[in-house]
Amino acid sequence: MQRAEPTSPVSPLARAPTDPPREHRSRAPEFYGFVAWSSTSVLFVVYVLWALLPDEYIVWLGVKWYPSRCATPPSKERKKKLITHSEWSLLLPAYSIVLVLLTYLVYFSLAITHTPSFSDVSAIVGETTSTMHKSR
Repeated sequence: MQRAEPTSPVSPLARAPTDPPREHRSRAPEFYGFVAWSSTSVLFVVYVLWALLPDEYIVWLGVKWYPSRCATPPSKERKKKLITHSEWSLLLPAYSIVLVLLTYLVYFSLAITHTPSFSDVSAIVGETTSTMHKSR
């Protein structure tokens, strides 16, 4: 076989670049990934503890201030209702996840609905396509 340059007509593909020597590689992406993973794990555990623990336990742990779990303070009538104020701290994130999934489903459904069938000419020829017909 004829030896060719990396991007010649005989061999149009260039060779993949070699990895840099081990002493020149940066390990920063590994550290950034570990910090991102560990910090999100810790924040998730703190969020779940904040959402599930009663106020007395949070104060007993030594936390002086933390955000309220509901928009309005609970009244005597609201405490008797089915959903208490502390449950909203779990329900709102769950509802937002369902909303995001439904948004993906709606966009996917709209794309499927507006796709022309295989027998339709617009699947092959668009509005801006110029077609040449043979004249007799």
